Order: sequence, then C-alpha cells, then structure tokens
Amino acid sequence: MNAPASPLLIDFHGDASLGAVLSALGQHAGKALIIHYGDRTIRPGYHVTEVKAGSFVTLDCGGNPDAWQETILQIEDLGPEGERSFMPVGKFTGILNQVGQRVRLNPDARLTFEIGPPGAPMQVFDVDTLQVGADQIDLRLGARAAICKPRHRAEQQKETSQCCASPASKGSSCCT
Repeated sequence: MNAPASPLLIDFHGDASLGAVLSALGQHAGKALIIHYGDRTIRPGYHVTEVKAGSFVTLDCGGNPDAWQETILQIEDLGPEGERSFMPVGKFTGILNQVGQRVRLNPDARLTFEIGPPGAPMQVFDVDTLQVGADQIDLRLGARAAICKPRHRAEQQKETSQCCASPASKGSSCCT
C-alpha cells in the first residue's frame, strides 16, 4: 500500500490557521470529527451556526498597534435530537467550502472557535491539537486567555535572551 502515513498528533500550540487545520483534515473526510473544549467533549449532533471572517485593527495597553485576520467558527453543542453520530470531517469541511464560495476566507487567518451548549454563554477557544485515529479525528481546543501583549512580548524576549546566553544553545531554535 502506497498511501501516505498520517501523523498521529498535530500540535498547533493554540496558534492554528484555517488553512493548516483544513489541510490536516483533508484526507479524512469519512472520519467523525469530535471536538473537545474546556472539560467537555462535544455531543453528537453539534451544529456549526456561523462562520465569521474578521479583520482586526487594535491598539494594546502599551500603545502598540496590531492587525490580523481571523476566521471564527461558532458551534452550538446540541444534544442528539435525531442525529446520533458525530459530524463527519467531510461535512465539516464542506460547510467551510460552501461559506468560502460566498465569504472570502483567508487560509492564513487565525482560527478561533466560539462554542457552548444552548442557553449558556459562548466561550472562546484556540486549536491545540488534532489527533488522527482510525475512525475519528479528535480536535482539542484550549481556552484563550486574556493577555497583556506588551508584558507577554517582554517575557518572550527575556526567555529568548536567557536561552541564547547559554553555551548549549548554539544551533538551538530558541535563538532564531
């Protein structure tokens, strides 16, 4: 058999683009897509209620401007009324393809999920990991924390400086 081997786990570290996730799902149309968020596993019968393509221009608390594009998938965690199985990957990607015919979806845009059960406030999540199984894809979402961007950038620069100061870091990815 000459089929390409699928990676068992793709780690997006909470920073996935729409294109990267669609590419990872591409060869698995017949598998069930099971979404895990917070401390929950989505119920069979979940519903993609809206797909948003957003462009954001912001000013952070340090006076620094920023701009990015985001694709936001709003999903309602419905119980199994009639539909007793999880959505197939092909149906999920088909929904996004249909939306893409009417709304410009940038494949490089950050992918965000707004998700929650009926009657409860939505929560915002980023894609952490995608795990490929024999019959299903497990998409694990992580809660998006509020951050102070100037402090976050300063902490990242400090970590990089400390890493690069170490003699063992020559050739390390932390200094590039």
